[in-house]
Amino acid sequence: MRRFKAVVVGGTGYGGAEMIRRLLIHPEVELVRVVAIDHVGEPLGAVHPPLTGRSDLRFEDLPPAEAARGCDIALLGLPHRVSALHAPGILSAGVKVVDMSGDFRLRDATAYARYYGAAHPHPEALGTFVYGLPELNRDAIRTADAVASPGCFATAIELGLLPLARGGQLEIGCVVHVVGMTGSSGSGVAPSAGTHHPVRSVNLKTYKVLEHQHTPEILETMTSAGARSLQLRFVPVSAPLSRGILATSFVELPAETEAGAIAELYADAYDGEPFVRFVRDRLPEVAAVAGGNYAEVGFTLGPAAGATRTLAVVSALDNLIKGGAGQAIQNMNLMLGLPETASLEDPGPWP
Repeated sequence: MRRFKAVVVGGTGYGGAEMIRRLLIHPEVELVRVVAIDHVGEPLGAVHPPLTGRSDLRFEDLPPAEAARGCDIALLGLPHRVSALHAPGILSAGVKVVDMSGDFRLRDATAYARYYGAAHPHPEALGTFVYGLPELNRDAIRTADAVASPGCFATAIELGLLPLARGGQLEIGCVVHVVGMTGSSGSGVAPSAGTHHPVRSVNLKTYKVLEHQHTPEILETMTSAGARSLQLRFVPVSAPLSRGILATSFVELPAETEAGAIAELYADAYDGEPFVRFVRDRLPEVAAVAGGNYAEVGFTLGPAAGATRTLAVVSALDNLIKGGAGQAIQNMNLMLGLPETASLEDPGPWP
C-alpha cells in the first residue's frame, strides 16, 4: 500500500514541532521534507530536542511550492499574512493544503484587514478553504483540497457553544460573554515581553480585550452552526502555563431551562466524537487534556433569577494540539481518506 507524502512548511515553531512529531509516528503518511527560513541545514533535533535521532531530515530553505512538489499534502505552520502568499501556489501545483494561520479562516476581507492588520493579498481566495473544525464540517473536509485549521481560542470556544447553536439556544440578539485563559506557547517561539518567564509565571494579564482576532472566526462559525446573529464579548487572559486553554462562556437562557435538556444537547453532539469529551461528573481542566488532541466540554446551569438563568460552559484543550497542530493532522487524515485518529490517539500525561 502506497504511503502518502507530506511536507511541513514552517517547521521551527511550536506548531511545526507538533506537526513533525505526529507525522514521524504516522502509520500511513511519510514526512519527506521540512521547510524553514531559519536553522537551515540543521537536523530537526537541534531545534526540537525531543525529535533528536528520530529522523535524518534537516530544515531546508526552499520556495514552498517547490518544496511541495511530489507531495500529496502540505501542512503550513507559517505566520499570519505569510501563508496567504504561498498557499495558492502550492494548490496550483495539485497539492492539498492544511493551513494553520488565520489567513483563510474568514470569508470577509474587511474583517481580515481589521483583525490581522493588513489587506489580504489574495482576497479572491477567502471562502475557498473549508473551515477545519471536524465536529462541524467533517464531510466537507473529507472532500476538500484546502482546509483552514481553526485558531486555538476559537476551537475551545466553538466546541463549547456548538451544541447550543445547533439546538437553537443562541437566539437572535443573544450575547455570549467569554473569558479564556491561555498558555505562553500560544504566543509562538519568539520571546516577547508577554511570554518572558519571570513575569508570566507569577501573573495573570488580559490582552486584546474585546478585539481578539479569533472573534470574527467564532462568529462566522456559529452562524454556520445556526446562531445567525450571535454577539460575542471575548476577554483573553495570559496565564502562567506553557500549554493549555480554559474558556468559560456565559449564556443567559430562559428561567424554565432544565439542566437535563442542555446535557442532552451536549451528549448528542459529542458522545460519538473521537476527540471531544463531554464531562458530566466534574468540570473540564487543562491538566486533563494537555499533551493530547482531546478537548473537554462541561457546564453548570445556575438558578433562575427573574426571567433567566445563567449557563456557564467550560471548555479545555491543548492549544498546540487540538487547538493547533493536532487538529491540522486530524484534518489531513480526513482529507486523505485515512482513519481520523491516526497518530493522535495517545492521551496526554498526568499530571
